[in-house]
Amino acid sequence: MGVFVFLPLVLPLSAWPVARLAELHLHPRTATRLLTAFATVMAVCSTLCLALLMVVGTAQLPGNPLPDGWSDPEVRAAVPYDEIAGKAAILALVLVLAVCARTLWRHHRIARGARRALTGLPASSVVVLPEDRPYAYALPGGPRDRVVVTTALLRGLVPPERRALFAHERAHLTARHHRYLLAVRLAARANPFLGPLRTAVTYTTERWADEDAARSVGSRTVVARAIGKAALLSGADPTPASAGTSGFPGFAAFPGFPGFAAVPSAGPVPRRVAALLGPAPVARSWPSVFTSVGLAAWGAAVGTLVSAMSSANSAVTMFLILYAATPL
Repeated sequence: MGVFVFLPLVLPLSAWPVARLAELHLHPRTATRLLTAFATVMAVCSTLCLALLMVVGTAQLPGNPLPDGWSDPEVRAAVPYDEIAGKAAILALVLVLAVCARTLWRHHRIARGARRALTGLPASSVVVLPEDRPYAYALPGGPRDRVVVTTALLRGLVPPERRALFAHERAHLTARHHRYLLAVRLAARANPFLGPLRTAVTYTTERWADEDAARSVGSRTVVARAIGKAALLSGADPTPASAGTSGFPGFAAFPGFPGFAAVPSAGPVPRRVAALLGPAPVARSWPSVFTSVGLAAWGAAVGTLVSAMSSANSAVTMFLILYAATPL
């Protein structure tokens, strides 16, 4: 396997340039799908390579449960610095699996809590909560997808802006943005180098919903005004510790479930408003190679391809070595 087994662990660095440029120059829908695909493939490849290194590391431990032949010198020689890399991979893989499991558990726990909090309310697609905290979010799953909004937020918006709010949240549900967000969240847990892609997708899903809402209500200015007002009404502290009082504190700020008022005005809101006040982005499936974002996208694509090829090569090589070392 040689050094190829280590490449998928660091190749996510090749996607950093496109993470930022995609936010600025690609249609949000294209950027979301592209970045999620890069992050998912790279996370799977890096996790697979950690598993291969773990095999070598586990075989060095006394009383290991693996076949004795797997600790032969031929197996250990397949990995550079096998003694250090193998044992470090054990800790890293256990940590990755634990963190990903915790992320999934928290995701489902909060979703169940949110649905339980709505028990007894009308089974409509829109739920209005009589609360003093202004927030809104899209709640997927369950018997039906629902949009939850508080009276405090509705009071601060005029009718056209309310339509923009509901269009924004329905866009989240229609495009299943929570799946993209959960995928990149798990990817960043599996490999911290993928953190910038997760941040970018969090932004591009909001921009995607903004553009869909603008098309639905027929006015980009109305959506921009609604976003700005919602951010001002939410204040500077819509955090998981403070937002919401209906049994699911901070649900609007939870990354797996997009919210209209989930970000403070000091964050990406000004960028979203500025984008809506400008011309609509051009939808294209792949950026031109003669642009900065096109070069960055191709660089990330090459990095993803090399990562996939390296992990596949390492997996096949390890299988053949282990097969040869296993007594019949």
